[in-house]
Amino acid sequence: MDNKRRYSTEKKQIIIGVVTAVFFLFTAVSMGETLSPGRFISPDTCGDCHSEIHSQWQNSMHNLAHYDPIYVAVSEYLLGGLTDPDEIAESESCVKCHTPVGNITGYPLKTSDDRKKVSAMAAQAIQCDYCHSATGARKMENNGLILSPGQGEDDPGIKRGPYTDSESDFHATAFSKFHTSSDICGTCHNVSHVSFGTKLETTYDEWKKGPYNSTDPSKHITCQGCHMMQRPGIPATASTQRPPNKGRAADDGPMRDHVFTHVFVGANTVVPSGFGGKDKADMALERLQNSATLGLDTEKIKDGQLGISITNSGAGHYLPTGLTDVRQMWLDIRIIDEKNTTVFSRGALDKDGYVPDDAILYHTVFGDGKGHPVLNIAKAREVLKDKRIPPGQSVRENIEFPKNKAKQLTIIVKLLYRSAPQKVLDQVLGKGKQTLPIVTMEEIQTTLTL
Repeated sequence: MDNKRRYSTEKKQIIIGVVTAVFFLFTAVSMGETLSPGRFISPDTCGDCHSEIHSQWQNSMHNLAHYDPIYVAVSEYLLGGLTDPDEIAESESCVKCHTPVGNITGYPLKTSDDRKKVSAMAAQAIQCDYCHSATGARKMENNGLILSPGQGEDDPGIKRGPYTDSESDFHATAFSKFHTSSDICGTCHNVSHVSFGTKLETTYDEWKKGPYNSTDPSKHITCQGCHMMQRPGIPATASTQRPPNKGRAADDGPMRDHVFTHVFVGANTVVPSGFGGKDKADMALERLQNSATLGLDTEKIKDGQLGISITNSGAGHYLPTGLTDVRQMWLDIRIIDEKNTTVFSRGALDKDGYVPDDAILYHTVFGDGKGHPVLNIAKAREVLKDKRIPPGQSVRENIEFPKNKAKQLTIIVKLLYRSAPQKVLDQVLGKGKQTLPIVTMEEIQTTLTL
């Protein structure tokens, strides 16, 4: 791999531009068409020249999408017992986004395929050559990427990215506006039921309809503008600074004012740690803690009334987002008097670590088409409830509690987050086998003399 990249002549760049156009016209393919596995380049090969980016990507949730043990366990559990062909089709479709290189090269084609037979390349999940071979999207959901990979390491083809002046002696290069837009993210971060069309995940749509998809360039923030600017100590949310990441995209490339980071941090604070990626888990915690703010209205506290406002101040999508029937974001409210006696409590976990039924919970509830809630998204024919917070917006909760003769009240409100319900994990894995951390996204406290 010596001398993979040497700066090319201007003539070579012109030739590459012509090749790019021809290659796009005649070899672009979309999901659903089977490609030879040998057409994709190993991430380790990419890492020989892009070592820092490769290091960031390793143990990220993109890299771990195939191995994520909670995804594996839950997806296999939900597949069990299904008999309806339409429901089975949805349950078998997870691999399109979780193991995309395998899915487009013929294995695995469905969730229930033997995981031991998945190639080492495919098991790397959302990887370098998969994304940098993309030329566009045929649909903005269920992994609708259009791909134009090369022919393997001997003929790697064109790799597309955000720079107009990239040069490589190993592969051809081309600027791609698609790679600088949220559209490339939306192809997997929008998910619809393959049979019923129910919107199961709408992260891209939430961004597209929100304030950060502004026509004013100074206010426009893409997915990459937050999630590919974060690094340790820099959460890079809409409520924090998002300074450029000066560095080199390639080890012997030019120093650039900004190189997109490839940690792809979201809200998962547990899975990366299990694979040596504690830094990613720590960054997820930082992101969650810079996503929302709380406010209190105590004007009528003597009458037993409390107002709580929750503002989505940092996320470019709803809070929570993703597969929001399992995401849990809720309020833990406690009011104590001057004797430290609890006069009101709502949202505290029960003895099993479950969120109580009376908690103010922000999530989605799917239904079976007859108004009955369903746990298994394969059965989701309708949306019964969508209680979440859009980007830049606030919701208010009015709390009533029994009047009392207290001379002083201390109000403690926490906004808490957990990636999945403990009850579901206990059902899938067995009670107590896996405990997910609960993150305090925001906390507010005040003491009032009555």
